[in-house]
Amino acid sequence: MAADSEPESEVFEITDFTTASEWERFISKIEEVLNDWKLIGISSGKPLDKGIFTTGTWEEKSDEISFADFKFSVTHHYLVQEPSDKDGKEELGEDALPLPMQDLLCMNNDFPPRAHCLVRWYGLREFVVIAPAANNDAVVSESKCNLLLSSVSIALGNTGCQVPLFVQIHHKWRRMYVGECQGPGVRTDFEMVHLRKVPSQYTHLSGLLDIFKTKIGCPLTPLPPVNIAIRLTFVLQDWQQYFWPQQPPDIDALVGGEVGGLEFGKLPFGACEDPISELHLATTWPHLAEGIIVDNDVYSDLDPLQAPQWSVRVRKADNPQCLLGDFLTEFFKLCRRKESTDEILGRSAFDEEGKEVADITHALSKLTEPAPVPIPKLSVTNMVHSAKKKIRKHRGVDESPLNNDVLNTILLFLFPDAADKLAEVFECSRASTSAGNNPPPENEDYNLFSQFKSAPSDSLTYKLALCLCMINFYHGGVKGVAHLWQEFVLEMRYRWENNYLIPGLANGSPDLRCCLLHQKLQMLNCCIERKKARDEGKRGSMSDRSPGGASGDGAKGGDHSGDNPDKEKEFGKSWESWSDSEEEFFECLSDTEDLKGNGQENGKKGAKEPVNLKPEGRLHPHGKLMLLHPGEPLYVPITQEPAPMTEDLLEEQSEVLAKLGTSAEGAHLRARMQSACLLSDMESFKAANPGCCLEDFVRWYSPRDYIEEEVVDEKGNKVIRGELSARMKIPSNMWVEAWETAKPVPARRQKRLFDDTREAEKVLHYLAVQKPADLARHLLPCIIHAAVLKVKEEEAVEDISSVKKIIKQIISHSSKVLRFPSPEDKKLEEIIAQIMSVEAIIARARSLKAKFGVEKCENEEEKEDLQRFVNSLLEQPEVSVVGAGRGPAGSIIHKLFVNAQRVPAVPPLEEELRRSGSQEERRQGVQSEFPPPTGREVILRTSVPRPAPYSKALPQRMYSVLTREDFRLAGAFSADTTFF
Repeated sequence: MAADSEPESEVFEITDFTTASEWERFISKIEEVLNDWKLIGISSGKPLDKGIFTTGTWEEKSDEISFADFKFSVTHHYLVQEPSDKDGKEELGEDALPLPMQDLLCMNNDFPPRAHCLVRWYGLREFVVIAPAANNDAVVSESKCNLLLSSVSIALGNTGCQVPLFVQIHHKWRRMYVGECQGPGVRTDFEMVHLRKVPSQYTHLSGLLDIFKTKIGCPLTPLPPVNIAIRLTFVLQDWQQYFWPQQPPDIDALVGGEVGGLEFGKLPFGACEDPISELHLATTWPHLAEGIIVDNDVYSDLDPLQAPQWSVRVRKADNPQCLLGDFLTEFFKLCRRKESTDEILGRSAFDEEGKEVADITHALSKLTEPAPVPIPKLSVTNMVHSAKKKIRKHRGVDESPLNNDVLNTILLFLFPDAADKLAEVFECSRASTSAGNNPPPENEDYNLFSQFKSAPSDSLTYKLALCLCMINFYHGGVKGVAHLWQEFVLEMRYRWENNYLIPGLANGSPDLRCCLLHQKLQMLNCCIERKKARDEGKRGSMSDRSPGGASGDGAKGGDHSGDNPDKEKEFGKSWESWSDSEEEFFECLSDTEDLKGNGQENGKKGAKEPVNLKPEGRLHPHGKLMLLHPGEPLYVPITQEPAPMTEDLLEEQSEVLAKLGTSAEGAHLRARMQSACLLSDMESFKAANPGCCLEDFVRWYSPRDYIEEEVVDEKGNKVIRGELSARMKIPSNMWVEAWETAKPVPARRQKRLFDDTREAEKVLHYLAVQKPADLARHLLPCIIHAAVLKVKEEEAVEDISSVKKIIKQIISHSSKVLRFPSPEDKKLEEIIAQIMSVEAIIARARSLKAKFGVEKCENEEEKEDLQRFVNSLLEQPEVSVVGAGRGPAGSIIHKLFVNAQRVPAVPPLEEELRRSGSQEERRQGVQSEFPPPTGREVILRTSVPRPAPYSKALPQRMYSVLTREDFRLAGAFSADTTFF
């Protein structure tokens, strides 16, 4: 043996195994955890308040220990309480029981609605649980259970910890615990029985009392009285007598004319099924003495109607089907589709249409013809005729994703101006239509679009989003969406080519607070407006060319500039250019004669000899300023409006400017690109104010860059002299360069800053290439916006405080997520889930209102009480019924149970025999009103000396719960370890 042959070499390697076995190390680790958590010593605290287990805050700490290679998790559960004063601690004598033992007899928190199972069974405010870690097997064998219990007992004894320590045994689903609590000279053992089948003698109170007394084994002949608390729980599942108030929408009525097109502008709301699945009524007898009540296998005094306490909880249906949630979910699914519109509808269906619109030059030549553009009748048939014709060539009429009735209803809803039969009628009603484009008085709900980056709730984009959502859900899914979008794009081109403004869009430049699709439609409207004004100007000029009218053109130009500036403004604003090309001038009779009359055949000559120039393009006199050199009044010129821009164009422009770099050449080129508008305004200013200089322009255009100061002249008089600012005097200044190159050209004959034809074609192309998924991405903020407004509208009817808070959270969350161009799908799903949860809460409120007849109640006071009761049911886990079975809510609940008992038809024979033989119903005389209880809970308490007559009187407690498939006894039995 190696150890005997070399004794000296082993001297320093001796390990003392007497203090380091795996078991002792395990005990040591338990003690360390208890020390770390400061659970050593006497526990003190005030008696528990009523309901504190539900209203108070529970916290827990966790740690991990191991027994050899078997891991356990140790968790400390405790109720957060205010720290008690030290004086109270000192007052506790040596004979005082540990706090957990005192809690065993406390009756203030007998059946907490929400708590850890050990809290419900034993009434403890603090305890520690040792359970196998997540990946380890359950502790099933009896020897291992005893080993763990011994470890706990030794650890408690060594540390002096008075907090109960439990060990979880068997499989987790059984919730089996054994444990121990130690104090000075006392010990409480926590034991448990769990059975699937209930022994018949334990289904009633007398049998439970027998087992409790046997377990205590009290040697005293007159046994101290046992205090009893009983709770019977009845479950109501049958709501057949109350129809669920939410009816699914009638799909046929959407097109049949009963509901009309307005239905397309609204989102549906509410649950399709009852969101309340069960009502649980708990009838409680909190303080009963042993001899007062009889409950045995023959007879029972426990009549639910006579119970002093009633409490109710509702069980909510798991994920009830709700209309608004379904609409949002289905629309969101569109975002993940990959197909293009052509692939969905079949590319061949639109091949010929593509050929027709591909030849842009044909469209341009039509626009620039001198003849006035004829305005055809505007009708829904004209709008959709061409696309429908192409689809029908390749499919049967019935195969189209949308039938004519639905399509016409939607298009009339989106474009109400299409209902006017004649173009003249449309022109007459133009004022009312354009007035509708202006935003309504600002309020919080209306301005939500700026937070969500969606579109105003009265806009075409918003209505389109709602219609697409409806089509996607009810009328053909993604095919219907693709079809409607195809028709919408055709309608946009039709309006562009025929100068019809798009309704439902605010006037002016694109609103960058809205979604990109809305901006594109606004941009198209700007293009239509400019083109329409130009075409009207063209027709006006042709009517002016009567015999002899041409000879007076020169004089007429002078009249416009001086005598009637308003008229000049009207013509100048609309005649930005007659040409659709990039040419600077359009050679037509009127303009060439104007040029000759104004002496501007040669631009350079005109610039050098300003005296021969006649003023053009004046808007009105400035009023205050005079030209510096000629001393004439300064006129404000008619200028071109700056080009409207959508956010993608702005981004594109900023990228181009950034790519020019920081070199001198790049900076110069960047400045020239940015000064196109400045050059146009300078040319307009020169044309309106012949003989002007740069200082005149700066005084009007940028007053801060013209510095005036008082100086004393040679004669001693104070005069005001001005000069350009230092910024304007920098060598090779952009302003100076632009002024030198600018020619005196009025706005109507300048090259257009905004080429409406090109921009309109770009927008139409952008719309045409959008896939249904892209469209859904663009319009999802509008749908979320509409859903939030719908939820707010429905909540206002119900007035639920918790829902108000959730809606505020949804708005805050959505405004953060939707502000970015491509929000993450996960975050969008979270928003939709929040909206669905609010819809479910409101549906539950309506369900409960209907069941409790809140609206039918005539007594106002009772109605308010019922309303408060319903709201409490939504927000609290369990609600006490005021007046128990005799109060207004109690009597309604009683009727619900009575009706539920009467509704079922005659049961089958074997069912009837089984029911008639039911022991529970034979004992109760109330089977006609209440069904047999689903759950019976009994708590038995007493304080007796144990194990000997001369031992200290200690608390004993047993909790019993009996359900259809489960029977559990949880006992806490205390014993005196000093006098036994």
